[in-house]
Amino acid sequence: MRVRDQRNGLRKVLAAGILAAALALTSACTGGEGGDGGPGWQDGTDQPAAKASVGISEPAADAKDVPASTAIAFAAKEAEDTKVELTGADGETVEGDLTADGKSWLPSKALTYGGTYTATVTATGDDGLPVTATSAFTVMKQPDNQVRVSSFLGDDQTVGVAMPLIVKFGRAIPEQYRADLQRRMTVTSTPAQEGIWHWVSPTEVRYRPKEYWQAGSEVSYRVQAGGLPLGDGWYGRADLTVDIEIGPKLVMTVDNKTKRMTVVKNGETIKTIPVSLGKKSTPSSSGTMVVMEKLRKTVFDTFDELGPDDGYRTKIDYAQRLTWGGEFIHAAPWSEGQQGTTNVSHGCVNVSMTNGAWLYKNTTVGDPIVVKGTERKLQLGNGWTDWNVNWDEYVKGSALPHQPA
Repeated sequence: MRVRDQRNGLRKVLAAGILAAALALTSACTGGEGGDGGPGWQDGTDQPAAKASVGISEPAADAKDVPASTAIAFAAKEAEDTKVELTGADGETVEGDLTADGKSWLPSKALTYGGTYTATVTATGDDGLPVTATSAFTVMKQPDNQVRVSSFLGDDQTVGVAMPLIVKFGRAIPEQYRADLQRRMTVTSTPAQEGIWHWVSPTEVRYRPKEYWQAGSEVSYRVQAGGLPLGDGWYGRADLTVDIEIGPKLVMTVDNKTKRMTVVKNGETIKTIPVSLGKKSTPSSSGTMVVMEKLRKTVFDTFDELGPDDGYRTKIDYAQRLTWGGEFIHAAPWSEGQQGTTNVSHGCVNVSMTNGAWLYKNTTVGDPIVVKGTERKLQLGNGWTDWNVNWDEYVKGSALPHQPA
């Protein structure tokens, strides 16, 4: 009969008891499944690190007094996909879009003054592993000094193919602030067309395409100036959005040599009109002008400008303004005998009552008129002279470098 070694068995029981106690202590220190320490079971392999990385530079975490116009600026490396989410204190998501350079994200409208927000940027590399960065911030209180932003055009207007988009500010914008403002001024056209903003003064900026607008285009322009710092403690009052349509391509060309106006619509000549231009002492301007205003009836009063000896006060029909200096296309029944042969006006394009009525009916604000062969060159700034400047010169008026289409 075999006799079992009781001492050996006792050693095994003691060893098992010590191991169980050690496991119990370890479990109590690391936490079990669902505990604060995370999952209790691992396969023993290292977890892979994400290839992408991302960080938010603006607004900084816990920043106060952030402008209501703020963009979420971030830097992502080795990211194939980047998403930005901005939420308010109520949990509502703010709509917005990435900027053209892909380095920041701009809310679709100014944020609420005094509101708190959290920005989250998620970047994912080609390994499919996402990484995130967050920044919580508080928007400034509503400022007292606000700059009004206005547009010459309103929604749903139909304008001519030479119409510049005109935006004015209630206060001069310092040069060092124009680039940031211009980044927030966007133009969308269907079909797409190349164009650029051009500062004509510290209070006015205009946009024109490289060539005339394509007939029938739909154009939308937006100025996201609400809450934007504009210098010396002033901020943009509100955002501005305008949607317009472009009418048919109607171009008027006046040749001083022939004393005729040729009207071309969508590439087809539809009318030729005898004209009388400015006499030698008051010549009409040569250049490309744009119809700025249409007046069915008005009064020309030049006594303040020309004095009692040369001034006049005359009722006018079918007037279309071309310059700030007072050049118009208008009906002039008193010069119908000279129209087509002799220049007798004070600088305007004189046409008959019948032709004046026809032009008034068929033209629109924004239609171009090209005058050729007179003794005087159109002065830049005397009207919407944007088309009297070649494209290479026009782009120099932008506060941002031009990026060709």
